[in-house]
Amino acid sequence: MACVELENVSLTYPIYGANARSFKATLIHIATGGSLNKNKGNIEVEALRDVSIKLEKGDRLAVLGHNGAGKSTLLKVLAKIYEPTKGTVNVHGCVNCLFDIMMGMDHELNGHENIMLRGLVLGLSKPEIRKITPQVEAFSELGDFMKMPIKSYSSGMKVRLAFGIITNVFSEILLIDEIVNVGDAKFLAKAKAQMMRLVHQSEFMVLSTHDTHIVKELCNKALWLEKGVVKCHGTVEEVLKVYQ
Repeated sequence: MACVELENVSLTYPIYGANARSFKATLIHIATGGSLNKNKGNIEVEALRDVSIKLEKGDRLAVLGHNGAGKSTLLKVLAKIYEPTKGTVNVHGCVNCLFDIMMGMDHELNGHENIMLRGLVLGLSKPEIRKITPQVEAFSELGDFMKMPIKSYSSGMKVRLAFGIITNVFSEILLIDEIVNVGDAKFLAKAKAQMMRLVHQSEFMVLSTHDTHIVKELCNKALWLEKGVVKCHGTVEEVLKVYQ
């Protein structure tokens, strides 16, 4: 049974070779956000501190906050890409991560070969990949380009292919780090419809975004992070009222 729960999760990681009083440390502070601590002469970034979440089936959680607040870090903890320094992560189910949608793509291979490769990276069997291939072809609208190496594609064509693959994979738990921009207005409307289908078929969704309009449209719960600390957690209406 799928579940999403974090209990008192903290994540701290060291920055080596930086002095707390140096100009480099100042740049790190600007770039990383979070809380900077000095421990035995080393700089540590406290990316998350005592974060607790428990989602019910059907929940759509928006994670809000400025750059460096810990939103992407939280998603990667949920995806089990990062292991927390402290606390418990209880995430079970088929997870689909819309982070770097180009991950696993080989520019020397053609479109069809990349569907197979990316599908295998996502944990699909070959029969499952063959089953979704027609949907990916139809969505990406690449026609004969599917037979050509993707190094010949424009950046938009690559994104359309990758987006078509990732959004045709079934998931119980959907993790999204910002909504992907995929081409012109007509294609963007198609991509939005595809995303909505994916959102509605999943049992849980966690979305990191700055767009409050998307939050109101897709989510029922929200979490506001600031420097890795939960400032507010509740319904979308409750959190947006404080956040805005």
